[in-house]
Amino acid sequence: MSDDDGHAISYKVLRRGTVVRTADGVELGTVRSVLDNAREHIFDGIVIDTPSGQRFVDAPEVSRIAERAVTLTIDAAEAAQLPEPQSPRRAGRFGRWGRR
Repeated sequence: MSDDDGHAISYKVLRRGTVVRTADGVELGTVRSVLDNAREHIFDGIVIDTPSGQRFVDAPEVSRIAERAVTLTIDAAEAAQLPEPQSPRRAGRFGRWGRR
């Protein structure tokens, strides 16, 4: 975590294009969309753009959301195993496709 990342913010105001870093400081990609269950006000995760394509990051894998960066709880090796996001039709209970 860097002081340069700014103050912690709510997932509800997380902007597309925000940098996403692994727990060991590797820049993984940028936020594409925020996933939530709006009816229950539950953060479900984020979809990120990476050099390898879009990847889904589940909420428990997000350590901190700040003004200029998202920090994950997983390291770069674990992040390499992140799944692609599901399509809206095949989505589970929380919808796995973003609102932003």
